[in-house]
Amino acid sequence: MLTILTDALLAALLVAALLVIRGFALARSRGSVPCRIKVGSHGWRSGVARYADGELHWIPFMGVLFRPRHAIARRGLTVSARRPIDGGLWAVDCGPISLAMSEDALTGFLAWLESAPPSAYLDVA
Repeated sequence: MLTILTDALLAALLVAALLVIRGFALARSRGSVPCRIKVGSHGWRSGVARYADGELHWIPFMGVLFRPRHAIARRGLTVSARRPIDGGLWAVDCGPISLAMSEDALTGFLAWLESAPPSAYLDVA
């Protein structure tokens, strides 16, 4: 009975260690910024945002995969409101999605939005 509990404890510690290592890898990867996301009326979830190919990819801290949970296209994205929230973060509302990030990360996000070439917003059928 004791070996079963020991094995379960070791497995739980291994999973916890892997999640911590994954979180550090996400936070330290190049071009990533810590970012919270709020979709609809759900609460804030912590993760990492990366800019890739005209999209903002949001990857949650808690999870197994390194794939983005949300891919927000720059095309047609508009910021409707900007406000300070707790913890020294700034929230920006972009339709049904709100993003919260540091002031420096917000400056980068707004520059990324504005840096798209003019032809990127043309719909060519």
